[in-house]
Parts: sequence; C-alpha cells; structure tokens
Amino acid sequence: MRTLERGLGVLWALAQLGEAPLSAVARAAGLSASTASRLLDTLRQQGYADWDEASGLYRVGLRAFQVGSAFTAARSLVGAAEAEMRALVAELNESANLAVLRPLGGGRLEAAYVHQVQGPQLVRMFTQPGSGAPLHASGVGKVLLASRPDDEVRDALGTGPLSAYTPHTLTDPAAVLDELDKVRRDGYALDEQERELGVRCVAVPVYGAGGEVWAALSVSAPTARLSPEQLPAFLNATLAAAGRIGARLGWTA
Repeated sequence: MRTLERGLGVLWALAQLGEAPLSAVARAAGLSASTASRLLDTLRQQGYADWDEASGLYRVGLRAFQVGSAFTAARSLVGAAEAEMRALVAELNESANLAVLRPLGGGRLEAAYVHQVQGPQLVRMFTQPGSGAPLHASGVGKVLLASRPDDEVRDALGTGPLSAYTPHTLTDPAAVLDELDKVRRDGYALDEQERELGVRCVAVPVYGAGGEVWAALSVSAPTARLSPEQLPAFLNATLAAAGRIGARLGWTA
C-alpha cells in the first residue's frame, strides 16, 4: 500500500510539473532520487509515464490521459442522463440505474454503477454509485456484455461455472451466451431474480455519438410491482429514456 501511495504521488507530481528531470520529480514527490527512479520505471512500463532520452525529461503518459478521459466521459454521461432518469422515475415510481463496463484485469469485466435516481417507494432498490454488478447476473451486465465482441465476451465469462446468487442465476457460460444472443435480438435484458430473490430488472443500452453502447440504463423493482404484465410499459418507458439520453450524447438512430 505504501508503494502504491508513493507511485500515485509521483504521478501527481508529474501532472503538476508538466515535464521535469528525475531530480525535480523526486523533490516534488518528497522522495529520494533512487526511489522516484524505481517508481517512474514502473509507471513507464505500464504507460502512465513517458521519458525523453534526449532531454532526460519525464512527463505523464498516454495511459494516465486515458484514465482521465474515462472520468470525463463518465461525468458527461451522468450529466446527459440525470434529467431523463428523474423523468423516468417520476413516470414509473421505481429506481433507475446507470452502469458502464469496468475492467478488472486479466480480461475480466464487471458492470459498474455510475448513477442512481431512487424511486419514492418505501421499499425500493438502492445501488451505491461505484459498486459493481456481475455481468451474467444483472440486467445492466447483460446489456453491456452483449455489446462486446465474442472473443471479449468469452474471456470475460471464462470456463465457468459462474457464481450463483440465487437459484435463478445462469452459471453455465454457454447458457449466458445464448441469453446474450437474445439480448441482441430483443434490444433489452432482464434480470429475473438472478441477483436477488424477489427483484426484477429491465435494462436497455444507451448509445453514444458513434453508435457504440456507452452505458446501460435499468429500472429495478420488487417482482410484485414489476410483474410480467407490467413489463411492456416499463420497457417502453426505459427505451424512450435511453433514446433521449443517447440524443443528448450525440446519437442519432
């Protein structure tokens, strides 16, 4: 943990300095030159720092920029979705969630919630922004996974069996692949008590300017309030809200 803290300190020093020699980076980070050098070597190997051999100057690398860009994109996404999610909640009286794909390393992925607007019901679904959801056992996860290439999907699922959260969870990767084919055909995904008993969820894709899936928008409710008979109304409202969010992001159908 101490090494991570020092490495982040070096990265922050680079961000403040713009570009600088080793001695200046070490001084700004409050480290010895030898320690700063080792940390910079690791940051360079991972793409978070660059070094110009001719000038001997270090600067922030492309991968650090990509991290910052992801943060900016998430903020832009939430800003585009906020009003539409509030309108959706007002229409359905149930909680709405927004999620994106988050890499975990080693080809593994999960759905990460970036925003929620809670419904007014006394019993409602609460999701902490920043928390994750399994791709195979959540509506948002299925929508996000269905948008990815087949090889990436297979790497994310692995050989199984997948974690079971309820008796309804799909634990066989082959069954999940069949489910994803259905999601692609239908344009939406369901969580039929697969993550939590008594809870049903409908999720749809949110498209960005280039037509790629930026996020998944979902509405979750107890099965008594989101019955199969009520599903078409919930689905249509969620699809309409996702379309308006996409339009705010520059997507044209």
